[in-house]
Amino acid sequence: MTKNEKDQHHHHDEQADDHKMDHSEHVGHSYHEDQVEEGIHNDSNPSKIHDDHAHHNHSSHDHSGHEHHHHGNFKEIFLKSLPLGIVILLLSPMMDVRLPFQFTFPYSDIVVAVLATILLIYGGKPFYQGAIAEFKEKAPGMMALISLGLSVSYLYSIYAVLARYVTGEHVMDFFFEFASLLLIMLLGHWIEMKAVGEAGDAQQSLAELMPKDAHVVVEDDAIETRPVADLKVGDLVRVQAGENVPADGIIKRGDSRINEALLTGESKPVVKGVGDKVIGGSTNGEGVLYLEVQETGDRSFISQVQTLIKQAQDQPSRAENLAQKVAGWLFYIAIAAAVIAFVVWLFIADFRTAVLFTVTTLVIACPHALGLAIPLVIARSTSLGASRGLLVKDREALELATKSDVMILDKTGTLTTGEFKVLSMETRGSRYTEAEIVALMAGIEGGSSHPIAQSIVHYAGKQGILPVRFDSIDVLSGAGVEGSANGRKYGLISQKAFGRDVAVDVPKGATLSVLIEDGKPIGTVALGDELKEASKTLIQALKRNGIQPIMATGDNETAAQGVAEELGIEYKANQSPQDKYDLVESLKNKGQTVIMVGDGVNDAPSLAIADVGIAVGAGTQVAIDSADVILTQSDPGDIESFIELANKTTSKMKQNLVWGAGYNFIAIPIAAGVLASIGVTLAPAAGAVLMSVSTVIVAINAMTLKLRNRAV
Repeated sequence: MTKNEKDQHHHHDEQADDHKMDHSEHVGHSYHEDQVEEGIHNDSNPSKIHDDHAHHNHSSHDHSGHEHHHHGNFKEIFLKSLPLGIVILLLSPMMDVRLPFQFTFPYSDIVVAVLATILLIYGGKPFYQGAIAEFKEKAPGMMALISLGLSVSYLYSIYAVLARYVTGEHVMDFFFEFASLLLIMLLGHWIEMKAVGEAGDAQQSLAELMPKDAHVVVEDDAIETRPVADLKVGDLVRVQAGENVPADGIIKRGDSRINEALLTGESKPVVKGVGDKVIGGSTNGEGVLYLEVQETGDRSFISQVQTLIKQAQDQPSRAENLAQKVAGWLFYIAIAAAVIAFVVWLFIADFRTAVLFTVTTLVIACPHALGLAIPLVIARSTSLGASRGLLVKDREALELATKSDVMILDKTGTLTTGEFKVLSMETRGSRYTEAEIVALMAGIEGGSSHPIAQSIVHYAGKQGILPVRFDSIDVLSGAGVEGSANGRKYGLISQKAFGRDVAVDVPKGATLSVLIEDGKPIGTVALGDELKEASKTLIQALKRNGIQPIMATGDNETAAQGVAEELGIEYKANQSPQDKYDLVESLKNKGQTVIMVGDGVNDAPSLAIADVGIAVGAGTQVAIDSADVILTQSDPGDIESFIELANKTTSKMKQNLVWGAGYNFIAIPIAAGVLASIGVTLAPAAGAVLMSVSTVIVAINAMTLKLRNRAV
């Protein structure tokens, strides 16, 4: 980089400061000084991986027994259980009704009993583990209901087989119901786990940003390689071009462009020189830097972000989990109905009759359709979402999104493009056309690779305008550039350096530069971060859905205000990671359900603590790991599509829960014999047919889930 070009960079950076704050100053400095004082600590340094949270992503916030759905590999368990289950289905009648494809042979029921025992121990293990977890939490639900159905059908069936050989009497068994229930529940959980996918580990991704070793400068400028964990405050380290910065520090020698995109979500590298602060984990551009280490270990930026993420992940989810609630109701209803049935039939009939009614009640209480009601909708919803670039990692995010009160949105890269663009170009006087003004500006800026200069050159290229060839270009320190072309002297300087009002309407938060000829203005250009096309449509859609949008950005007041006013929304400027985290937490403490949308490491803690975290795909791996939903295209319109997907998916879930469990609320009392006095009972075969019909309805209903085509 030449001296002139370097000075020109500093001119443009001074202009850019009016548009956008320096994120290393804000995120790295105010965060450290403010939050370290508040006593945020982490037990490990950033280079360590928190093994105990390796699977504790926000998407596993589940409570009341959802987390145990992850017990075991459901695909492997299902595939290994399937052959055993098929043999049992072929050899066992359905509720004492032999189906056309079934057959028996001498002692085939003994074979079935042995296979069922193996199947129970292997295939039933994750459900029993889950049931234990539910009972420990005093919230029996789906796992408890499944375990109840499996246990009762298996135990009674073993009794039935023994009775045949000991007493010679025929007793109906439930091996068919046992095997079909187990296989369907395993299949349902496999479908759901496959659809949702495995969540990443945000803390691991953060640790990977930090290099393992640092080049420490010792006596006579010799270099000694040490582990990053051994760095101390005050150490001088050398960072070569292309290397990641090993610790938070201040530049003592050298200058370069630092890519902080992985940390802040900002797309453009930031010019840094002596005295500027840098954040550990950011990437050095083209120069060699010598840094004095300021923060290490649990006081570093990344470590404190890790701490915030851990705090967020330790908070329970606020999703109701409708399937869990319905299963819980069915569990208690089944137990109550079975107890009442046993007592009543014991008095009015005999023990055998009482046991039969009790077992039938408990077996019918666990509907096969309920095991597929939610997974089939989730699978369909996930497939639809993926086709639109929406990756849903946590199904509870869909339910919570339908109840959301507030959506907090990052500005740069989410609502705006994150790149400097020419927002307006005007001529002054009649001497030059607009095309000629553009050609002069592109020519005088053509020698610089600075983002603002390049935005002018790019604008000229899009217009098909060739830059004017300048004979010489010089830097006006702190003001701009000047040069000679075609025998005339031109300058492109900041409005502040020009010192006079040019009577131009400048978009809020934009930077204005003035093109002068012999000291007189002949044109102006306003540059700024441009709104994405779909941002306004998104804000309107959020308001229609009763969701209040709030923009929270690390940018300065002027830049934030300009975007917020154009969108007509509330905003919070100068937000550090802790500020965003506190904002989400304060809204949640007021009882509001919060969606957070962001793309950088500075958004990761608030993505994790929010009820629903949405990471835009152009953002960082850390943000993606911390979120529940990923937008692969970084299009604000996809947020609108996610809200639609959430509403329609939740609606389908409720419908399927009605079809999958609704008849049980009627069938259980009838199976218990409540209406037996008037001759109304539920024959086992009839109950089996109803189960099959409800399962088919649930599958068809799930497939009818569709999204409307969004206008592009």
